[in-house]
Amino acid sequence: MTDTSSVIREKRGQAFWITINRPDKRNAINADVVGGIARGYREAHDDKDIRVIVLTGAGDKAFCAGADLQHSGAAFATDYSKPNVDYADLLRLSQSATKPAIARVGGVCMAGGMGLLCMTDMAVAADHVIFGLPEVKVGVFPMQVLSLLQSIAPKRLVSEWSLTGEPFDAHMAQAAGLLNYVVPSAELDAKVDWLVSRIVDKSPTAIRRGKYAMRAIASMSFDESIAYTESQIALLAMTEDAKEGLKAFGEKRKPSWPGR
Repeated sequence: MTDTSSVIREKRGQAFWITINRPDKRNAINADVVGGIARGYREAHDDKDIRVIVLTGAGDKAFCAGADLQHSGAAFATDYSKPNVDYADLLRLSQSATKPAIARVGGVCMAGGMGLLCMTDMAVAADHVIFGLPEVKVGVFPMQVLSLLQSIAPKRLVSEWSLTGEPFDAHMAQAAGLLNYVVPSAELDAKVDWLVSRIVDKSPTAIRRGKYAMRAIASMSFDESIAYTESQIALLAMTEDAKEGLKAFGEKRKPSWPGR
């Protein structure tokens, strides 16, 4: 386990947990949080034993309340000599990841925290959680969050959330496609563990190549997408995982994935 003042990175079996560790600040984002999450993603991908990433926030009050506005000058300061912003680079990193990520949302999820939610592949939230994009209330806009949010939630809802800044509840978030499951707080960890267990027993090669393909075809036309995917399924069929999966199916046993 790696424990810093802002982010805890921890292996739990085949899952790699990344926990924003600023509960007294509602797990608000600062430079250390962005760097810690990015390191966690890289460490998880460098470890062949890790099959899934879980992103969460410490405590039961907040998943992440967005940028640390108590240091707003730092939160919105820009080094104009750099073409990229660190938070944006974190979102880029998440989208190039080939290991699945789950958001465990146990408390409020606002502003930049919505971007962290959207950068994962799946999400489970407690039923009391409140979500929102309140940036317009402080004179800014959820610019970077929109890059991911607009491909997940319906356009009119994204417009309402962004333009009014008004919060919404977990059931609305689920109906909009932001969450896979909404459960009572007492059942949150069990549901996350259940979802993790449904991933780690599957082919790591299929998941890795599948995630890569899903991102690749996102901006393709149908003709481009079908041509790409028909070549990808042919490649997958030649992997050691595919051979083992078919053999195990024929022998009526659980596969032992080589991960190749």
